[in-house]
Amino acid sequence: MATFDEWLDAYDIVYRTLPASSDLQCPNCSNRTLRLVFTGPPGSGYGYASFWCDSCMEGIHLSRAPIPEGAAARSLDASAEERSRGVPNYRLVT
Repeated sequence: MATFDEWLDAYDIVYRTLPASSDLQCPNCSNRTLRLVFTGPPGSGYGYASFWCDSCMEGIHLSRAPIPEGAAARSLDASAEERSRGVPNYRLVT
């Protein structure tokens, strides 16, 4: 299992490519199926980041993460169902 620090390194690489997509390999299983979803207050520029691999279903969750210009972000004003749509119940690496 990849460490939290390895996941943070992968997050940093994927984050820096936004709003473009990345084909970075998962630090855990090496598949190229990493996903990143932001949720935050509209217009705030910060929020929560859910970052996971669709293949091995592992990942991290970050709070008070800056949301880069042009990146899609879900609103905290949306219902819990809308905010979590498409975000699986992945295993958190701590």
